[in-house]
Amino acid sequence: MRLLQGVLIIPSTGFYLLQYKPGMHALKENLHEDYLRSLMFGLQDGIVSTTGVVLGISTGVDSKAIIILAALVAVTVEATSMAAGQYSSEKAVHQLDKTGKHTDSLLIGAIIMFIAYLIGGSFSIIPVVLLDQPLSKIVAIVSAFIGLFIIGYIKGQIVDHKPLRSAAELFVIGSIATTIGIVVGYFLRV
Repeated sequence: MRLLQGVLIIPSTGFYLLQYKPGMHALKENLHEDYLRSLMFGLQDGIVSTTGVVLGISTGVDSKAIIILAALVAVTVEATSMAAGQYSSEKAVHQLDKTGKHTDSLLIGAIIMFIAYLIGGSFSIIPVVLLDQPLSKIVAIVSAFIGLFIIGYIKGQIVDHKPLRSAAELFVIGSIATTIGIVVGYFLRV
């Protein structure tokens, strides 16, 4: 274990614990690419999937308690499933890699995925918990879209690739998933 330029490195695990240093440059230099993938995937999928579930259910059901219960169950199950999928798929990559290129920790990648998914899901769940229908639905949509845009922009900054384009891509993806959730909820409402 060693500390190098504000980064705790534990050899053979691929674990890098970043200490806060201002600027995107430090993040670009020190963030392991596999952890970035887990973080981005978890945040994006957490926002998109949970927003689709929340809006689909709230379009089809009027009960706030049912909407909150379904949203919390969905985000918890999905976060757990995504973390397990992250672990097992990354383990397969490690087993296939004979060069030793993949040095990331399977457990840390899974934990990042789990937490990122829960954070992403909170963008649309918090408005439903705090506000009544139909305002909560509108705020959930706006919150999710703003979250997608910001996360896309930050990703563009990290990878040095057109931050506004990256933000727009995540915004479009979220719009499509949200629309599908609303349409399904509308036609299958109870």
